[in-house]
Amino acid sequence: MPEQVYMIQEKPIDIATPEGMVWIPGGVFQQGAVAHDKMAMPHEKPAHRVFVNGFYMDKTEVTNEDFEKFVTATGYVTVAERSLNWEVIKKQVPPGTPKPPDSILQPGSIVFDKPKGKIDNLHDFSQWWIWKVGANWKQPNGPGSSIDGKDKYPVVHIAYEDAVAYCEWAGRRLPTEAEWEFAANGGLADAKYFWGNDDSKLPEMANTWNGDFPNKNSKEDGFERASQVGSFPSNNYGLFDIAGNVWEYTSDWYKADYYTISLSKEILNNPTGPDKPGNSSNPEKVIKGGSFLCNASYCASYRVSARMPNALDSSQEHLGFRTAATPAMLRK
Repeated sequence: MPEQVYMIQEKPIDIATPEGMVWIPGGVFQQGAVAHDKMAMPHEKPAHRVFVNGFYMDKTEVTNEDFEKFVTATGYVTVAERSLNWEVIKKQVPPGTPKPPDSILQPGSIVFDKPKGKIDNLHDFSQWWIWKVGANWKQPNGPGSSIDGKDKYPVVHIAYEDAVAYCEWAGRRLPTEAEWEFAANGGLADAKYFWGNDDSKLPEMANTWNGDFPNKNSKEDGFERASQVGSFPSNNYGLFDIAGNVWEYTSDWYKADYYTISLSKEILNNPTGPDKPGNSSNPEKVIKGGSFLCNASYCASYRVSARMPNALDSSQEHLGFRTAATPAMLRK
């Protein structure tokens, strides 16, 4: 059937934009790293032409307040709060890995732990990430911490199935990687960032790590960890925190060479990513946008084209999500 049949670009006149969302007009763009981006990683290349239909997207990342409404209504328990099953876990680690002591094999999540001494080897992320028993969306820094007074902060320590469960309850879905990147671009062309190419604007435009990562954060942008959603300027489509603050899930499987494969087609029409994950033993989804830990010396993932894999059952202090919806979904 002709591609034109499915083109949706203008905002439907028969649908009121849901509260907290904006309309993202459909169109064609170059997905992937721009040619002058010296920080781009291999899996962000090559850039390729993509068409996406128009859709609705949350202005901000889903907040603690939003997620609490979902939990109150459904009784949902996140992955980070559930008991751990060693029989399941040992299938995901190298054969022969000894069972951890019961004191460690408890519900929890991954938390950023600022190093006490100088770190020079940025290849070993275990130096600043720790598994903390009791860490979850309600206790983002572990036992003793809370989200009191942080209703408008992004919900974190969310595994992929947690995000999907929320979307199903809300009548939404996760955006595809192409939708997310198209929306983040805000209509700009040949730009590394949602605001253009001016590196000096980073502290005023996004919550990232300022200074020497992971040793010292100058907090030039005003924050050391997550910030309230909407604390920085929006992009041209009215989306906030599209760079930095917390990483965001997409619905696409991660496969390192997917962009290379995509280049074989003249244009991709509303792509949904690879049919299957690149790593079958530990399936991963694409996450986008970077976080408060991103720094030019480490990952610079506040760039629009930046992408990273995240295991389905992995949750962290700097990972959340925002939702999307199509006109067809809202007409049901």
